[in-house]
Amino acid sequence: MNGLRRSLPQLLLSSVIGLCLVLVLHACQFSNNMGAVYIDTGTESTALRSPTPSTLSTPSTAIASAPTSSAPNPPRGDVRLVVISDLNDAYGSTDYSPEVDKAIALIPGWNPDLVICGGDMIAGQKTTLPASRFPEMWSAFDDHIAAPLRRARIPYGFTVGNHDASSARSVNGGFAFERERAATAQFWQDPAHSPGVQFIDSAEYPFYYTFEQNGIFFLVWDGSSSRIPADKLAWVERSLASERAQSAQMRVLVGHLPLYAVSVGRNQPGEVMDNADQLRSLLERYHVHTYISGHAHAYYPAHRGNLQLLHSGLLGSGSRSLLDSSLPPGKTITLVDINFSSPELTTYTTYDIGTLQPIPLERLPRFLAGHNGIVMRRDVEWNSLTASEKAVCVNRLGTQRCSA
Repeated sequence: MNGLRRSLPQLLLSSVIGLCLVLVLHACQFSNNMGAVYIDTGTESTALRSPTPSTLSTPSTAIASAPTSSAPNPPRGDVRLVVISDLNDAYGSTDYSPEVDKAIALIPGWNPDLVICGGDMIAGQKTTLPASRFPEMWSAFDDHIAAPLRRARIPYGFTVGNHDASSARSVNGGFAFERERAATAQFWQDPAHSPGVQFIDSAEYPFYYTFEQNGIFFLVWDGSSSRIPADKLAWVERSLASERAQSAQMRVLVGHLPLYAVSVGRNQPGEVMDNADQLRSLLERYHVHTYISGHAHAYYPAHRGNLQLLHSGLLGSGSRSLLDSSLPPGKTITLVDINFSSPELTTYTTYDIGTLQPIPLERLPRFLAGHNGIVMRRDVEWNSLTASEKAVCVNRLGTQRCSA
């Protein structure tokens, strides 16, 4: 009995030590499994991240915790582009949504030759913002988007949006948002922020410029407002007519505002390019294959005539619904695979950035009839529309704006 009394404290001490070891091991395992947990909310997935170490910035932590190994990877073409757009949040914001960080973390796993951005990289276009806020916003953009792409050695082709550097004019004829334009030029003309593209003409970079990538000629115009000045349109025509452009295997234009309206809240003059039909005619004359745009905040792969129109979705705030569509708004990222031997030339794979589920083409409306003209889904021709479908457009817009 005395021996049992003497050994009882030892047994209790051993039990306590054993229990502590089990709890410690379980806590370590739980911590390792919490690097990136995604909770499916039914519409988007939200990342729950472990506390940020003091030695890592927020975007670095986002990249470290993103599930890049689980990203779907479609068959690759001769050239691969990743298209993103409208990254900004509320006016003056110096932070980005989790979907932006997630997209930037996923991009290297797709091994693109180039990332294209349709504009609105920062959250300007508000006259009450202090002048100091613009470099702060561009610094945040660099931390979250540009610097990670530079580190991954992925070239970045972009156009400026109305929230980056609006070209809208004031009553006295000057730029209404001159502070934004100056800050944008200062950021992008800094060699430390080189986008890594092979410039052809950079005299008016970052507003108007051309570059070549993997045999593709890219022209970027300042579509941050609805009007391209006459002298700049003359530059566009000279550039597209050049031997460098015409000898390329493909020609692509990038601008912020689309030619035609496709989304709710963007279906009015000023939200699309002025004189869309004339601009389209110019681009078709010089065999531009695709116009990549942003601003609509809704993904829609379309065409009008011989011009492909990629209305990129957004990753930032303010998703919009397509016109005459019951589909819920969402956030998307698009892979464009280019096969030079294919008659279609381009294949789009677009993902809901929250779920990484592909968006089937047939799920989208067969056509959209905005205020300034019809666009058809890229696999649909005017002659394949039914009589009732054609009547919807003609009754709303008239025959001229509903022609193929």
